[in-house]
Amino acid sequence: MRLITSGTIKCMEEGLKELFRSRFGEPAKRSVPLRAVIASARSIFRLTGAKRTVIGVANADQRENKAFLGFSRHFRKSGLPVPEIYAEDPKRGIYLEEDLGDTTLFEFLSENRSRTRIEEPILEVYRRAARLLPKFQISAGKTLDYRLCYPRASFDHQSMTWDLNYFKYYFLRLSRVPFDEQALENDFEKFARFLLKADRDYFLYRDFQSRNIMVRGGSPWFIDYQGGRKGALQYDIASLLYDAKADLPVEVRDELLEVYLRSVSRLASVDRDEFMKYYPGYVYIRILQALGTYGLRGFYERKTHFLQSIPFAIRNLEYLLRTTKLPVELPAFMGVLRGMVASSALRQLGKTELGLTVRIQSFSYNEGMPGDERGHGGGFVFDCRSLPNPGKLERYAKLTGQDAPVGAFLDKAPEVRLFMSNVRELIGQAVENYQGRNFTDLMVAFGCTGGRHRSVYCAELLARHLREKYGVRVEVRHREQERMEDGALR
Repeated sequence: MRLITSGTIKCMEEGLKELFRSRFGEPAKRSVPLRAVIASARSIFRLTGAKRTVIGVANADQRENKAFLGFSRHFRKSGLPVPEIYAEDPKRGIYLEEDLGDTTLFEFLSENRSRTRIEEPILEVYRRAARLLPKFQISAGKTLDYRLCYPRASFDHQSMTWDLNYFKYYFLRLSRVPFDEQALENDFEKFARFLLKADRDYFLYRDFQSRNIMVRGGSPWFIDYQGGRKGALQYDIASLLYDAKADLPVEVRDELLEVYLRSVSRLASVDRDEFMKYYPGYVYIRILQALGTYGLRGFYERKTHFLQSIPFAIRNLEYLLRTTKLPVELPAFMGVLRGMVASSALRQLGKTELGLTVRIQSFSYNEGMPGDERGHGGGFVFDCRSLPNPGKLERYAKLTGQDAPVGAFLDKAPEVRLFMSNVRELIGQAVENYQGRNFTDLMVAFGCTGGRHRSVYCAELLARHLREKYGVRVEVRHREQERMEDGALR
């Protein structure tokens, strides 16, 4: 990347003004430099004439310009909402494009969300983006000239190796998470080979995230696809849904993934199970690529605002470790991810506040104690067998701890009230500590003999208390009831 001096910028600006006059037959009365483009040598200006405003771009990287301009014209011809290209001067590395305004989807989201929910107008833009993505990948991708792709024509083994090493050297080493380099390299190789088994005959946008989607008139418009290449469908939707600071709730991600897959099904025959087999892996590699950027810009270049994204990315990794399992054994790789997730230091970077989720469950000791293989590997387990057992009384035998008569019976018992008072105090201390350290996951389990009365009642009581007092997200499951329901369905 060349050094951009004030004299160079002035020269670029004058060149863009000349191009503006040549294209529109009027002078540009005003030229305003816009914020610098991250990881690019581009300089961007807004040029204003008597009748119009346009965006002027100056970039010495001719191959990047060629990719962006060629892709833009192709996508525009395909009916996709991308900026129109008005004029270019390839020798000087400058061009003029349509002005899509100042509001990115990330800014739209940030300015119009509450702590607990995302407003419907924002969700609708996300839905439209998810529906349009397959048109880039499949419809327009079929006739795209992949010779324009830069720096690679495919998200192939080499591209994946670059991204994984980018993460290793710019994030992992600088974050001081310990790892065995050879073992990790071996797992990276296995991981890349696994990802390469997915169908990769589509256009991969490469950076399909909220800062590269403009919002104009309530609709999404798309920019910054010049790094696109052939690749798997999974990567781009992973980029959108696991965009770190956008911090989309799990239920929103699930909805948007469904919207996306329905749109894909209208354009191509894609096996859903096969798609989902590789999807978590592409989520992982996308998050690692982003972490490499955060490490380079934040740890190495001391641009501290990049550090604010790291805790969100760590929470995303924690969620993946808890809810998915790759069909390939990668012990060193998974060990590194667990080490990152367990790091208090990484969670507290950038003064970011993450929400805590408390996972509460009931269980039967007769069926074995629950583990927490997909969380931190710890938490609290409370034995309710010392409490009065309504299950021994015929009038309660067929009920559960969620039924009012059982609740009334247990609520009258002094030993139950004392037990739950102690539980609330102990869990309250943990919740406050975890919130202060930016930890996002706490497991609590209640066990009794059958897993239907006392443990269920205590789990529901604690869940209600935590929601009311701390405002945390609480997930409740009743293991033995789920097993009974599954058996009945079968």
